[in-house]
Amino acid sequence: MTAVVEPVRRSFAILEALSRGPHATISALAVETGLPRPTVVRLLQTLVAVGYVTQVSRALGYRLTDRVLGLAQGIRFVDHFVDVAAPHMRRFTQEHGWPLYLGTLSHRAMTIRYSTAPESPMSFERSALQRRSPTLSSALGRAWLAFCSSEERRTVLRDLGVTYDAKLAAAFARVRRDGHAFTIVPRQSRLQGIAVAIRQDRRVLGCLSMRFLRSALSEAEAGNRYSAALNATAAAIASDAANT
Repeated sequence: MTAVVEPVRRSFAILEALSRGPHATISALAVETGLPRPTVVRLLQTLVAVGYVTQVSRALGYRLTDRVLGLAQGIRFVDHFVDVAAPHMRRFTQEHGWPLYLGTLSHRAMTIRYSTAPESPMSFERSALQRRSPTLSSALGRAWLAFCSSEERRTVLRDLGVTYDAKLAAAFARVRRDGHAFTIVPRQSRLQGIAVAIRQDRRVLGCLSMRFLRSALSEAEAGNRYSAALNATAAAIASDAANT
């Protein structure tokens, strides 16, 4: 288990407490966070010094500054990315029937940001939003790892505690050659996924996955029938993301 750096945890506790209201006093923050008053004072002094908190007055206490909005830039990008991707994904599902899933890498797993499952006549679920899939075995994760930069790949694998050996290198090279990745699924699983990367230059913005019944399509059939269409959809999303 990763060790928790206590001063960092306490600082975020203060920021979270301040985010729940327009302002708060030292006494109120101590009660809400459970931290000793002297600790609250020291943390506030640091947060003021780095620009995330300011003192309103002795009576009202402290409030967050506009600088905290910069911490949400990644979230705003995801929202924008979903807005760009959604129309293209819906068109794919309308044309081909199968549900699509948009995933991005988040804290060692692939998180589903949007899905056309509710609109698909061949869907197996009503929604998959915020579902997390394992990076190393899911089609989404394998597509991401195959097409991201070598530096990012090494970093992600290191965080997962995985050694980047010749077997993995060959697997990712095959994904790049084919243009798509498949989920590593148990033999008894009735579902399979094929995924492609959404790329701008050498940067992976996200990945698209199409889930299908193994009884309806083999992996070879899915690749032959849908890889080109999936990659065309991914390219259109990347183009729109760059121009908006």
